[in-house]
Amino acid sequence: MQPVIENIRNMVGDVQSPLAITMGDAAGIGPEIVAKFFAKRPFERALVVGDAGVMGRAAAKVAGAPPVIECADAAELAALNGPAIPVLSLSALPADLPIGMVDARAGKAAYDAIIAAIDLAIAGKVGGIVTAPIHKEALKAAGIRHPGHTEILAERTGTAEFGMMLADCHLRVVLVSIHVPLTEAIRLVTGPNVCRAIRLADLGTRAFGIDRPRIAVAGLNPHAGEGGLFGREDIDIIAPAVAEMQRQGLTVSGPLAPDTVFMRARNGEFDVVVAQYHDQGLIPVKYLGIEGGVNVTVGLPIIRTSVDHGTAFDIAGKGLADPGSLITAYDLAMAMRARPPAA
Repeated sequence: MQPVIENIRNMVGDVQSPLAITMGDAAGIGPEIVAKFFAKRPFERALVVGDAGVMGRAAAKVAGAPPVIECADAAELAALNGPAIPVLSLSALPADLPIGMVDARAGKAAYDAIIAAIDLAIAGKVGGIVTAPIHKEALKAAGIRHPGHTEILAERTGTAEFGMMLADCHLRVVLVSIHVPLTEAIRLVTGPNVCRAIRLADLGTRAFGIDRPRIAVAGLNPHAGEGGLFGREDIDIIAPAVAEMQRQGLTVSGPLAPDTVFMRARNGEFDVVVAQYHDQGLIPVKYLGIEGGVNVTVGLPIIRTSVDHGTAFDIAGKGLADPGSLITAYDLAMAMRARPPAA
C-alpha cells in the first residue's frame, strides 16, 4: 500500500478547511480506529462527528491517543492548541452500551453522525467526509430504511447518478449495482446502468490523477457469456453499452471474462474495472487486503471516502483493529480536494 499512500500525499496541496470523520457504529471498531488515527496524527485538525463519551472511552484504551475535546462547530478547530481529538458530539450513548453487538441506539447515533457530516460538507464548513464503518442491521433496528452509507449520501445530497468505487494499490472497482439481492442485481444489468457505471468509473479514476482512465467492463456470465452459450446479457446489454461509451470518447473495453479481468487490471492493463454486482467486484479487492483499501462514493457534489471494511464486531473492544484503511481514506480525501474537478 505504501506506493499509493505516497502518491496520494504528493497530490495533497495546501488545503485550509478541515475534513469531518464520522465515528461509525459505537459497538464496532469505528471509535478505536479513529482514536488510533489521532494517536498517529495528534495534530491533525479533523472534526470527529459522533459521541464524545464513546470517543473518550476509546481513546483511553489507545496508547498515545490525545485527549477528546468537544467542539460546537468545525470553525473551533483553528483555535485548538496542542494534540487533540476534536469531537462534535451529537449523542450521549451509555457507558455500558454492549460492544460487538447490534444495538438500535448505536445505529441511530451512527446515522445522525452521517447526516450531520453531510450537512456540514454541503454547507462548506468541512471540505469532505471520511466515514468509519456502520452496521446495516443496527441501522435497520433503528428504523433507518437505507442499507448503507452510499444510499444515505445519495439521498441527502440529492444525487441521482452515483456509485461505489473500491480501491487499493492493486485494483480499482466500480459497481453497476450495490446493496441488493443477487437476483435483483441481475435485473439491474441494463444498458443505462452499465453506461452510468462506466461514466462513474471514468470520473472516479480521475481523482487518482489518471487523466484518461483505461476502463475494463466485466461480463455478467461465465466467460462473458461465451458467445451466448451461457446467457445473452453480455451480448445484448453490456456490449452495446460499452460501444456507446466508446462512441462518447471513453477508453473502455468489454465485456471481458470476469474470472480474469481483475488479474489483468492488477497487472497494469486497465486502470479500473466495472463489475456487474457487489460481490463480483468486492471479493477480488478484499481478498488482496482490506487494511489499505478505500471506498469512494463517486458522483456526489461532496467528497466522501471510507474504510474498506465493516464494524468487525468479533474484535471490537479488544484493541486489535488496524487503522490503515482509515488513514488512507483520509489522505485520499485530502488529495481529492487538492485536485481540480474532472472535466
